[in-house]
Parts: sequence; C-alpha cells; structure tokens
Amino acid sequence: MRGLVKPSASPGLEMVDVPEPEPGPNDVVIDISYTSICGTDLHIHDWDEWASETVPVGMVVGHEFSGVVSAVGSAVTDVDVGERVTGEGHLTCGHCRNCRAGRRHLCPHTLGIGVDRPGAFADRIAIPAANVFPLPDHVPLEMGSIFDPFGNATHTALEFDLAAEDVLITGAGPIGCMAAAIAGHVGARHVVVTDINDYRLDLASRLGATHTVNVERSDLGEVMKDLDIREGFDIALEMSGAPAALHSMLPAMIHGGRIALLGLLPDGVAIDWSTVIFHSLTLKGVYGREMYDTWYKMGVFIEGGLDLSPIITHTFDADDYERAFEAVRSGHTGKVLLDWT
Repeated sequence: MRGLVKPSASPGLEMVDVPEPEPGPNDVVIDISYTSICGTDLHIHDWDEWASETVPVGMVVGHEFSGVVSAVGSAVTDVDVGERVTGEGHLTCGHCRNCRAGRRHLCPHTLGIGVDRPGAFADRIAIPAANVFPLPDHVPLEMGSIFDPFGNATHTALEFDLAAEDVLITGAGPIGCMAAAIAGHVGARHVVVTDINDYRLDLASRLGATHTVNVERSDLGEVMKDLDIREGFDIALEMSGAPAALHSMLPAMIHGGRIALLGLLPDGVAIDWSTVIFHSLTLKGVYGREMYDTWYKMGVFIEGGLDLSPIITHTFDADDYERAFEAVRSGHTGKVLLDWT
C-alpha cells in the first residue's frame, strides 16, 4: 500500500510502498479517506531540530484523518467494519496516575501517531479501538479529517466560560479561526482575532470573528476603544506561538483576565511578569484534546449548526502531496486535505 514517509535524515517526504498494517487483538484497521496536513507535518517535512531529534527515519507521517473501518481485532466489540470514523492521535499508557483518574490527555507517556508510530498518510492505518471515534451521520468524511485540530480549538476555547465575554484570539491559523467560530457559537460578545496575514484574517471573519486586526497596520488599543472595551478583554486564546502576540496580549487583559496558551512559543521568551501578578491574570497551558469529552462536544457543535466548512480551502490527490505542502507553506490556505480514495 502507499505510505508517505520520511525517507532520510534530510528535508522532504516520499510516497513509497509500505507494509500493510496488521491489527492486534485490540486494534482496528481503517481505510483512509482523507487526511489533513498539520504544522507538525511541515516540521517533519523540513526536518528541523525538533523533527530530527524526535521522528525516526522511515516513519509514515500524518495524524489528522478520516476513513472507514475495514478490519477489527479479535477482542474488539464496540467498533464495526464499515463504520465511518476518525481517531485520537495520542496513544496513552493507561496505567499512570492521570490515565487511571480519567485524565488521559495529561498522560506523561503519550505517543503520537505519525511521530512515534506509523501514521495516517497511507492507504490504511491500524490504531487501538479505544482511540477510534465514530463520526456522527451528519459529519462528512472531509470534515472528520480535521477533528484533531478542531479538537485543539475546542479544548482551548472551552478552558474558560466565554458566554457574554470579550474574547481576544492571537493567531488566525486554522485552529485560531475555528476557535473564533466556537467562541461566537457559545455566546461570546466580541471575538477579536489578530494576525499579520490578511488571507487568514478574512477566513477568521468568514468563520465568525466579529472583528479582525492586522497588527502591522492597526493598533489593538484603538480597536478596543472602537468596541467600547474599556477595561480589557475577559478571555484570551494565544494560538500563534509568536512572542509579539503574547506581549501585546497581556496589557490588553482586564484585571483578573484568563489566558489559554496553545501556540508553542520559542525557548527563552520573556514576558512582563509584573503585569501577570499585579493584574491577577490566569495563564493556562493547553495541549491536545480531552479524551473523549472534547470529541463529543465537537460532534454536538456540528449537529447544532456550527459551520466550519470554510476552513477546508484546498483538497489534493494524495499522490500530489508536494503541491499540497507548498499550498500550506504559502499561508494562503485554511486546512489542506489529501484525498486517498
């Protein structure tokens, strides 16, 4: 079968013939329909410092996917052949304190598909049945392939109560745009998204941001005055990983404001801790998705009318993966899918 692999310790990926997955007794084999390209996949493609220290050469990459179950292990009783599914890309140990307490998203021994074990950029993948999430009937397979990043957005956005609050989102990448849609869906008052990419800011507006700010041309403080946000934003979601975004966020918060941090900041970034302390700000790091409460919320959001379809802007045949990666790198896309059908 086809598999998109890291062929050598250098930049690039290659589509090659890889072995068919063989499910263990608790595993499920999924025929892949669509996959979505993530920033992690770009890191692996470029073979940066993180990738070279983390990903084995020869690994099938990719972790955002949807498909149809084609085989189940002998001990699997709750997943059926023919089901339309997606899956949680983090495999947890099941034995640590957090796993045993039902906080699997906090497992310190987590392994990632497409990073630590064969991934989803292939014709088929085998994963534990416990990681399979059946897609509701109203969710197309294309949308199912982005449930992983949709889950990042959902987990981050719902860290704090957004209803009737003024929300600042820094970073209009796909996850930031989806977080804007969620914030509006659950009743936030103003949802302000900042970035330096006009294409992405327009996408954020289409997904429900009430105001967008290109910080290279506009001043966030002036926008706050125009919106009559007198004391600062109640909630902020940092999605960019850009130090300048975090630096601009802190003084824009109301005293007692709450910040959820998803974007990965560079090592050694300093912030104004006096603002954090004297303004009694809460900073909370967010990673992955809650297993599986976040997943159920995603399905209900879509059922309840949350329309994320504008976030999928491009679909390429899987064999045309290089053009797909170039499109992602251009910055003029939302989510980019590979079609394996």
